Amino acid sequence: MGRRGKEKAKKNKRLTPELLNSAGHSMRKLKILFLCTGNSCRSQMAEGWARFLKSDTIDPYSAGLVPAGLDPLAVRVMAEAGVDISGGRSKHMDEFKNMEFDFVITVCDEADEACPFFPGKTVRIHKSFADPPKLAGSARTEEETLGHYRRVRDEIRMFVEGIPDNLPGRR
Repeated sequence: MGRRGKEKAKKNKRLTPELLNSAGHSMRKLKILFLCTGNSCRSQMAEGWARFLKSDTIDPYSAGLVPAGLDPLAVRVMAEAGVDISGGRSKHMDEFKNMEFDFVITVCDEADEACPFFPGKTVRIHKSFADPPKLAGSARTEEETLGHYRRVRDEIRMFVEGIPDNLPGRR
């Protein structure tokens, strides 16, 4: 990249990974923890999407306040979309208490209310998604149940696709 390109890059507030790499710089990945109550569905989906879509810019993790085991229907609908989360496991947030994150994103209201303080530069964000198992509680068929999971899966994908631009201070 010539002198003019580097000057333009310095003026541009939204430096893309491609622009930084072409200028000979490396970009540090954002370390993000997706937090939910059980770390069984929504936070697992968010971590899976981040690994699948944003592995070049995000170092994703997920945890729960009260780990409940991996939801097999979450695994199933993510697999339908080409994302394998079957190797994941439900983790307690205490496993990450000594890690510093750029962002902790609570993906359910319960986790937002009970989320502990994260020291340092960690920015806490709340982005609530409906709970597929609760939504599916009134479903009459397997297809209707899966429809709830698919809708939430797709909403989470759209949110993750927008990272980092949809996060505070990242514009």
